[in-house]
Amino acid sequence: AIFATIMALVESGDHIVASRNMFGTSIVLLNTIVAKFNVEISYVNLGDLSQWKDAIQDNTKLLLLETPSNPLGEVVDIAALSKISQASNVLLAVDNAILTPALQNPIALGADIVIHSATKYIDGQGRCLAGAVLGSEAIIEQVSAFTRATGPSLSAFNAWIVLKGLDTLSLRMKAHSDNALKLANWLSQQDQVEKVHYLGLESHPDYALAKTQQSGFGGIVSFEIKGGREVAFQVINATEMLSITANLGDTKTTITHPASTTHGRLTDKEKQQANITESLIRISVGLEEVHDVINDISKGLLV
Repeated sequence: AIFATIMALVESGDHIVASRNMFGTSIVLLNTIVAKFNVEISYVNLGDLSQWKDAIQDNTKLLLLETPSNPLGEVVDIAALSKISQASNVLLAVDNAILTPALQNPIALGADIVIHSATKYIDGQGRCLAGAVLGSEAIIEQVSAFTRATGPSLSAFNAWIVLKGLDTLSLRMKAHSDNALKLANWLSQQDQVEKVHYLGLESHPDYALAKTQQSGFGGIVSFEIKGGREVAFQVINATEMLSITANLGDTKTTITHPASTTHGRLTDKEKQQANITESLIRISVGLEEVHDVINDISKGLLV
């Protein structure tokens, strides 16, 4: 969905300003594929509005970001950033896969384009691969023209699966959020845990801002374990009920090590700039009884 949006709206010689806090594969896509089309790319810190404003050039076509970010839950003020983009006649595209329309509506906050990996929460059960792009009729006509010509369109069956996922989306997102908050609170009390990253915790630096533009905090909880990479792997491998996978948004709780999976193809410098450490563990909290999830993770903490 991100690639289709860029290919439809950005031309050779244009400039994209992107958040360096985005999903790792999105950054790899920009650096290794989009850049081949003579598109200039600049990266800024997600929440720093002054960096966004200063990075805009005469040839800037698109501001691209993910909020909240995966896996740390960083946030930008979408409404404030939209004013910056509109003043410069630049399109603002928001990856909303982490919260879905059930918990955040970027277009209502001023974004021009919203992008979803529908594979994740919108389907919610790991049944298909899908993406979605939302925007004005004029924008969607351009994106549709690209997908018709190049082929990345859903089959009727997979489209039906995604639509069935929408039937329960609001209920699932509330349950994901409730379970995630309980897990985050429990992790915050564990001596082996250095730091917990979850937007629903009042200790998160973006908590107050998130409350102004979100109706919930989602199901992604990340934490940094004392002892670094080796201990992080021990914790992950000791779990029995959790699924060790880089996917997220499923009814089943999953666990992964971002530095070697979702952000594994980033350089050490890029990881450092995105605050992805070797001790970081990401959990996509599912819909199981949360005490079962806690019991499974506790096995790893005791290793």
